Amino acid sequence: MQTEIMKVKGMTCMGCVNSVKNVLEKIPGVSRSEVSLEQGQVTIQYDKSMTGADQFREAIEDAGFEVVN
Repeated sequence: MQTEIMKVKGMTCMGCVNSVKNVLEKIPGVSRSEVSLEQGQVTIQYDKSMTGADQFREAIEDAGFEVVN
């Protein structure tokens, strides 16, 4: 398992947190995601052979949030 931490802008409430968590956990290969509203970040545990950071970024941005470096 690999771990990726991404900063996410635009989350303002627990609904936002749940939206990000739901889109990430639908991606094949993602085993777990933890979203922190206070820190504005998401920690993703995943199988590197099935998915990666580009797919996470795309899913988060499609949900209406911004991934920042």
